[in-house]
Amino acid sequence: MANLREAQKQMTRRLLLDAGVELFTTKGYAATTVDDIATAAGTTRVTFYAYFPSRSDLMKALIDERLNDALQRVRSPEHGSTALDLVATVTAGTPEAIRAWIQRTVDNWPAVRPIIRVGRDAAAVDPDLADLVERWMEEAISDVEDGLTSAGRFEPHQRRFRGVLAMAELDYVSQHWGGADWKLTPEQMVDELSAGWERLLT
Repeated sequence: MANLREAQKQMTRRLLLDAGVELFTTKGYAATTVDDIATAAGTTRVTFYAYFPSRSDLMKALIDERLNDALQRVRSPEHGSTALDLVATVTAGTPEAIRAWIQRTVDNWPAVRPIIRVGRDAAAVDPDLADLVERWMEEAISDVEDGLTSAGRFEPHQRRFRGVLAMAELDYVSQHWGGADWKLTPEQMVDELSAGWERLLT
């Protein structure tokens, strides 16, 4: 019985997260209320607050859980979260490793893009979320820096900035791919991103 109750709790939490990201995407964060989310999840405001103290906390969970799960990021005492495969990829620094990591990341864009977009939307109107996405980006930049440090590649003062450039390039393309007329096939786009990362990181 305890296992059933736990499964039901997990399902309710998942429904609330699903409803939150869907409504934040379609209505916008500012226009979405707790009641909207609860109704869309088939539950009540009281139940919502049993899982999340506020709408901001639901948004944080989307970043901390959904986004990090999609990108295989794990808790890190140094940075908040880390993607061990990204650190390993940058450490290896081979064209094959970089292209494989970029391809895996591109494959995850449908799950990742909406959360980053609504996170930025939320941060613009909710002081509690002001640095949410930027903090997450800093964690990804730290992974690149750690990989370059592990490999002993570049001077110490160059490593973080190269991570900034690499993640900025990836983030821009991920947020605009599909809506921009860049005259590239998906495979060509991955090739170009990979080549850009190779220039920056190897």
